[in-house]
Amino acid sequence: MTTTPEPLRIAYSPCPNDTFVFDAWAHGRIPSAPALDVTFADIDITNGLAERGEFDVLKVSYAVLPYVLDEYALLPCGGALGRGCGPLVLTREPGDGGASPLEPASLAGRTVAVPSERSTAYLLFRLWAADSVPGGVGEIVVLPFHEIMPAVRDGKVDAGLVIHEARFTYRDYGLHKLADLGEYWEDTTGLPIPLGAIIAKRSLGADTLELLAESARASVRAAWDDPEASRPYVMEHAQEMDPAVADQHIGLYVNEFTAELGVDGYAAIRGLLTRAAAEGLVPPLGPDALVFP
Repeated sequence: MTTTPEPLRIAYSPCPNDTFVFDAWAHGRIPSAPALDVTFADIDITNGLAERGEFDVLKVSYAVLPYVLDEYALLPCGGALGRGCGPLVLTREPGDGGASPLEPASLAGRTVAVPSERSTAYLLFRLWAADSVPGGVGEIVVLPFHEIMPAVRDGKVDAGLVIHEARFTYRDYGLHKLADLGEYWEDTTGLPIPLGAIIAKRSLGADTLELLAESARASVRAAWDDPEASRPYVMEHAQEMDPAVADQHIGLYVNEFTAELGVDGYAAIRGLLTRAAAEGLVPPLGPDALVFP
């Protein structure tokens, strides 16, 4: 008697880039791909799941890799890297009585909301702040990313570190871009920005890991070949996002690095984590930590 394998437990965000990438696979349109049991979770949640060794496959921040690569392998595809797509540091617009800090140095001692203390965005923020904010910022408050801009607008925090579609919508909240951390990273390294990674448990075995990578690539290509097929799934989970903003989001975060990390992708990952380790922000990577499978 043949038994059907249990679906692999996977967690990724409801953001348009993830639902676009995984739509074909999650809905059984990739022949020979393992079945998936999907959980949607914000990046701060998935980072924590990875650190606790929960779930078979996860979308996580590249910044969490040094803490999880003993148990998980980095897949060479399916994630989010790119150029011109980095996190932003936002403050309230000028004209609010001078409460909004408009120069990086004036963030010293201020309260900043961030989406996760294990996120790539926060790692980039810490590297940028070390160069740009003498004395350092003040309290760091972790909020779900969709709550950060309202918190800045309403004066609950002095500044916010935002990701995803906030690049396209922050002006709607009357906010001011203090810094583009993508520009900071690209100007100082020439490399793309490593944002979100797909990882899978090493205990699944090399053959299954290879199959997962092949399935992710096939799902990405299927989404590119027929973008309209994924639209219902994308918009169902896009948190009332305007379809045009969802399309911008996908166009920015789903690119050649999603299909294959390649030489530049791996250089960006190792460059970020090596620099962060040198600053004492993360543990150092082992020499074979990024080797797949």
